[in-house]
Amino acid sequence: MHRLPPEFIAELRKIVGGANLKEAEATSTLDYGVAPENLGAGVVVLPATTEEVAAVVKSCRANAIPLVTHGGRTGLVGGAISRQGELVLSTARLNRIQSISPIENVAVVEAGVTLQALQTAAAEHRLEAGIDIPSRGSATVGGMAATNAGGIAAFRYGVMRHRILGLEAVLADGSIYCDLTRVIKNAAGYDLKHLFVGSEGTLGVITRLAIRLEPQPSAAATMLLGLPSVDAALATVRRGLYAQYGQLRAAEAIWKTYFGLTSGHHRWSATDYRSDHPVNLLISLGGGEEAALQTELENIYGDVIADHPDTSAVVASSGAQEAEIWRLREDTDLIYRRYPGAPSYDVSVPLSEVKPYLDRTLTALKELDAALDPYVFGHLADGNLHIVLNAAGGQVPAEKAGAIEAILYRDLGAIGGSFSAEHGIGTKRAGSLRATASPAKLALMHRVKEALDPGAILNRDKVLEGRCCSDSGLGPIIVSETTHG
Repeated sequence: MHRLPPEFIAELRKIVGGANLKEAEATSTLDYGVAPENLGAGVVVLPATTEEVAAVVKSCRANAIPLVTHGGRTGLVGGAISRQGELVLSTARLNRIQSISPIENVAVVEAGVTLQALQTAAAEHRLEAGIDIPSRGSATVGGMAATNAGGIAAFRYGVMRHRILGLEAVLADGSIYCDLTRVIKNAAGYDLKHLFVGSEGTLGVITRLAIRLEPQPSAAATMLLGLPSVDAALATVRRGLYAQYGQLRAAEAIWKTYFGLTSGHHRWSATDYRSDHPVNLLISLGGGEEAALQTELENIYGDVIADHPDTSAVVASSGAQEAEIWRLREDTDLIYRRYPGAPSYDVSVPLSEVKPYLDRTLTALKELDAALDPYVFGHLADGNLHIVLNAAGGQVPAEKAGAIEAILYRDLGAIGGSFSAEHGIGTKRAGSLRATASPAKLALMHRVKEALDPGAILNRDKVLEGRCCSDSGLGPIIVSETTHG
């Protein structure tokens, strides 16, 4: 049973209406997303306007109730975990697309709009969001902003931070920060929206956003290549970036072990395509005419095979075949059905360091445990690698998990990389942040948190560990390792 004061619950009902406050068994009808612990609070409030959000936050502050904001609950690092004594605020009813301007190439949307809904609405104007992730059907733009989501197109259009022109957020005292700027050039003082982008709900509740859109190409074409090495894959990406026709829209790498899992499960095969290549590279071009794009892909293949005669390739000849190829990269759930709770890691590596990083880390993991053969895949054009262990979470004791993390993270700072590329910190990576960030950075982050949320009611115990953790009285959080990739 939740431990929230009855008078507080009564006040919430007045703010949002009885039907929009879920308690106890009523929360079981809600989708908890990637982790059942997301709904651990047992109380969920669903405001429909910014003003209702502000009223809820004011009440939380007055009653010293910690607040956890939920979007699509697709986060992978425990940022949406809630516990008894806390309140979950869902943005599900903040789901309106307020405007899309084909003149400005800008959309103004509420935080609970899913990425797929925005993509569909923008496509009616031959526009796209400039960002894409596999969980597009569930992930909300507010949640993506709060976690600074990256995804497939980041190498060309940037991460979520680069897509947002302006935003509106409710602060910890219930006041509303509103700066829905819709222009690119804006040098009017501190650009405060960046405090909230990537803050994972710890500094404010994002309610609306102005998002920059991009022209949608008339056609696209996709090719899968089997390559002998990381260097060959990187050279192919460079060739795609300098395509004579069309623009590179995706460059997704699938290492041998993961490719064997997905291609075997889906019984995928193609004429003259071998399944034993060290690296498989999915590349997609966008442009005016599909036939011309496919010709360009064939030209790229010709250039690659001149240097690497053992390369395999298949160019998708239909939408169905393209979807089958993409499924080989995006069906990461297969890992977790085989290894429940498999520990997963999300790193960014400078492109020139990808091969040496993988060589030394995979070798070190084998030395630690000869049975470790991780699944590796990711966004090769920007150096974002996803590494998932071939072991269930319960089979990796804490000491061993710490040793694995040390191997994966120990050189990243020195080579200019990051231990968290696009998944964020949440609870799962808070210790890693503390271990790898400079004391000055951590101190400054604590000062920002104290200034914007002095009562530590917003997503308490997430991102930063410190005073708010010891003051909460709620005990430690244990997050099971899981991801959808």
